[in-house]
Amino acid sequence: MKASRWRMKLFTANANPQLAAEIASYLGIPVGDAKVGRFSDGEISCVIDESVRGVDVFVVQPTCPPVNENLMELLIMIDAFRRASASRINAVIPYYGYGRQDRKTRARDPITAKLISNLIVEAGAHRVVAVDLHATQIQGFFDIPVDHLPGVPTIAEYFKKQGLVNKAVVLSPDVGGVTRARNLAAQLESPLAIVDKRRPAPNVSEIMNVIGDVKGKPVIIIDDIIDTAGTLCTAAEVMMEKGATAVYGCCTHPVFSGPAFERLAKAPFKEIVITNTIPIPEGKKLPNMTVLSVAPLVGEAILRIHEDLSVSKLFEA
Repeated sequence: MKASRWRMKLFTANANPQLAAEIASYLGIPVGDAKVGRFSDGEISCVIDESVRGVDVFVVQPTCPPVNENLMELLIMIDAFRRASASRINAVIPYYGYGRQDRKTRARDPITAKLISNLIVEAGAHRVVAVDLHATQIQGFFDIPVDHLPGVPTIAEYFKKQGLVNKAVVLSPDVGGVTRARNLAAQLESPLAIVDKRRPAPNVSEIMNVIGDVKGKPVIIIDDIIDTAGTLCTAAEVMMEKGATAVYGCCTHPVFSGPAFERLAKAPFKEIVITNTIPIPEGKKLPNMTVLSVAPLVGEAILRIHEDLSVSKLFEA
């Protein structure tokens, strides 16, 4: 299925142009002619060098680090398309920055994920396409349609090709990720295990207990985000101590901040499987790291949105 209506165009800013190019290739269309740069004082400039009047516009821009720069580029591009009379503006946000600030955990905390949704809507977006939101309730923060694409099917398909169906244990590194791990376990026809952990401070976790049997089996640890990699690497060490034959780490969004690369390099992973929602500099990729593309997933969703077809049909068995 290829894009047939000429009145669809895809654009990108600077966050992940390689992913945008892959999506455009899947759609069979070129990336739109737009330049997002900086003025001498650091302010963002945006030039759209082709007409978008009456066009169904898709803007691919994850709000990954540097988060504030990429967010502002997205907002400014959306505003430019609105003022250029685009018929519909679809913000394609493979990684939704600030998504972990989705609720108040202490008095006087902001709910920044909601603030960002307000900014995107106010800028002029008509629809949002996101991959693996950290909290599903973020969909309800928007007063416009949100298509939420799961990353698990892409990861599951890879492990099926590695011959791990009905052979591995899928591990959730915390209770909050059980639904994601259960979905992967169901697709791989594998048992589920859960880490019960305590987090005494942000980006600091302590393994407390493992619920499930991992002895003598390969273990796949899945999370939506790998940030500093502390949780993932600690869980991998515990799995090996408990008799796992091999440990695989996987996630949709490789944020990789702070000491993440150093921790992952030292951890006992046979393989680390990530997707390209966030770009990884070529020089920083580890030898045991595999990057899967979400371009077919996002591209097919874009086609269905443009053609007014069901997106949920993509994920029905």
